[in-house]
Parts: sequence; structure tokens; C-alpha cells
Amino acid sequence: MTRGSDLQRAGAALSVNVNKVALLRNTRTLGVPSVVRAATLCLEAGADGITVHPRPDERHIRPHDVFDLAELLKAWPGAEFNIEGNPFHNLLDLAREVVARGLPLHQCTLVPDSVEQSTSDHGWRFPEDAERLAPLIAEVRALGARVSLFMDPVPEAMASVRAVGADRVELYTESYARAFADGRLDTVLPAFAETARAAWREGLGVNAGHDLSLDNLTAFLKGVPGVQEVSIGHALVGDALEFGLADTVRLYLQCVREGNA
Repeated sequence: MTRGSDLQRAGAALSVNVNKVALLRNTRTLGVPSVVRAATLCLEAGADGITVHPRPDERHIRPHDVFDLAELLKAWPGAEFNIEGNPFHNLLDLAREVVARGLPLHQCTLVPDSVEQSTSDHGWRFPEDAERLAPLIAEVRALGARVSLFMDPVPEAMASVRAVGADRVELYTESYARAFADGRLDTVLPAFAETARAAWREGLGVNAGHDLSLDNLTAFLKGVPGVQEVSIGHALVGDALEFGLADTVRLYLQCVREGNA
């Protein structure tokens, strides 16, 4: 396995996070809705990859989902599988097992969430987190996966991200989504754009995710240069209740195309 290219691509890819499908399934015991079926529908509709964020309490994605989805991705050689989570919890154990089973693992996104958090709410801090992250990043890269670090829009941190061995950053976009909803884009978008430019200067790729939606995705991609991937789950699964899952993926892909243009 290889980590894939970190060169700037023509436009952003869409990776669908299926955590919320698993959350709904886990309220019953019959495996409905199927996470694998949902992922299949997303890929058939044109999604470029699938993201999961398994947490230690198994509130949504569970270990068997990780392996089932990795098995599914074997049949989609053009799509990527991204596992995100805290490397000091269960993430590395799952990554090691995926690779040991000969299954695809294209990217690990390392996120500094605590066990009790309902969702991720901040990025890694540098230089505070550098020393403990470095050996874990090296191990993930040795498994053949690209490493992305979940980061706040802090341009001056990008040199430290590169120094610690990561391949990409995933920009944490909740502050952007809130500002968009409040009509305050000018207060936050420049920091995201400058962070992306700083990342590229350091040779890092740029991903983004968290509270991106049909309303705000195109504006983000137009305003932030060189985004390679957006990972979207909560809003996309919510929109699927109105539009259906496959058509919702197509709507998000249209937003991506407009943003790339």
C-alpha cells in the first residue's frame, strides 16, 4: 500500500463520513440501516471515499464496521478509506488490524478528542503535542497510510506539522460554519485561507471537515485554496432524510464542483 499523492490536485474530493448511519443502527439490534449498504450507495453516487471515526465507547462505528468497510473498499480501487480518531485511544489498534488483514487503508486522520466528547471540538497544539505524536505518525506511515492532523486554522503551526512527519492537515471548520450562518465570513475565512497557503508552502496537503454543509461548502472551497478533500457526515446524513442518500451525495458533489470552479 502507498499513501497516495500529496501533490496539489485539480479539486477537492468528497469523503462521506458514515458515523451517523451507525448511530441510528445502534438504537436497535437488527443491523438496520446497514452501514456497508449506505457506503455503497455513496460510492455508487460518485463519492470519492468513505470516512469513519470509531470511538472507544462504540457509540456509532464499531470495529466490525471498520473491517467491513475496508473490505468493501477493495472493490472500489479509485476510492479512499479514511479512519479518523485519537491515536492514544483505539485508532492505531484498528489501523494495524486493517493492514494485517490485507485490507485498504489510505489515510488516518489523527484527532485530539477525549473519550467523553460528543464530537471533535479542537485541533492539535504545537509544540505541546509534537513529541508524543511523532512516533505514532511514524508508525501509521509505516503501515502505508497517509497521515492527516486535525488542526485549527493557525498558519504558524504548519511548519511544526511538517516537522513532526504528517502528510496533510484537516482544517477544523466549525468556526467557519458558525460564521457563515451569522454572516461573518470576513472574520474567519482569511485565517483558513492563510493556513492552507502556509500548509502548501510546507509541502503539506490540505483537507477540511466539520459542519460543512450544502449551504456553506461551495463558499469554503472558493475561499480556501488547494483543498484536496472534504470529509462530511452529519449534515450530509441529515440532508439524506429529505433528498435520499444517493441524491444528497450528488448535491454535495455539485457543491464541490462549483467550489473547485
